[in-house]
Amino acid sequence: MASTSHVQSLKDSSVGPSTSREKELYRCEECRRQFSWLSDLKRHMRTHTGEKPYKCEECGKQFSELGNLKIHFRTHTGEKPYKCEECSRQFRRMEHLKKHLRTHTGEKPYMCEECSRQFTQLGHLKTHMHTHTGEKPYKCEECSRQFSALDQLKNHMRTHTGEKPYMCEECNRQFSELGHQKRHMRTHTGDKPYKCEECSRQFSDLGALKKHMRTHTGEKPYRCEECSRQFSELGHLKRHMRTHTGDKPYKCEECSKQFSEQGNLKRHMRTHMGEKPFRCEECSKKFSDLSSQSQNI
Repeated sequence: MASTSHVQSLKDSSVGPSTSREKELYRCEECRRQFSWLSDLKRHMRTHTGEKPYKCEECGKQFSELGNLKIHFRTHTGEKPYKCEECSRQFRRMEHLKKHLRTHTGEKPYMCEECSRQFTQLGHLKTHMHTHTGEKPYKCEECSRQFSALDQLKNHMRTHTGEKPYMCEECNRQFSELGHQKRHMRTHTGDKPYKCEECSRQFSDLGALKKHMRTHTGEKPYRCEECSRQFSELGHLKRHMRTHTGDKPYKCEECSKQFSEQGNLKRHMRTHMGEKPFRCEECSKKFSDLSSQSQNI
């Protein structure tokens, strides 16, 4: 067979006990990859040439393979021909159904060679590997901050754009991340799926449970670099740091007095409003803050 600039035909003969057969392979001159069928080679060549001969008539997007155009067209028609027999959820692509099925079977075929952690999807393993390598290949063009996963960059970009695509159907509050919306929804449903195994207390989000667990373990992972004092929560460390920096970010709009803690500002505001929510059970006298009530006793 005559060869072209990018296509070369190879003849590979293998002879058996009583028969002989001739197998013809087609090789890519760009990367030396070999194919059994000429049509496969031609399709492969588009990865080098960038050719995209199949165009969507709806949106003009172009594709290198007809099959990819057919799959894309379902985004316009809404067709989802692949259905999960376990939960009836439907998908546009077979590979999406296969990935989804692992949520039912628990199969995790991709394992990290560093720590043996397993994953349902190859992409999740690749993202996880960045925790070992320290690689952060996704960079924000606005502030140059870098991320180990593309989803993290996308979520971060909303801090610049102000986009909040996830809306609560109960109160119309909007969120920049789906996880934040799901956590918020529990304020309406009262759902508390995270339970402490020590005392059976339940929580609406995992972060709250993790913080609570430190009351049992005594763990204080956040340390002040100025005085080495340790804290169980990051927020407590940040608040403590103001005792070193003198920062007072909370300002009274009535008299401009500033405070290092929001709670102190709220207590101060009662001096303007005349509010006295704390009452002595002995003499019925009312106080604007709990400490004043304790002194009265």
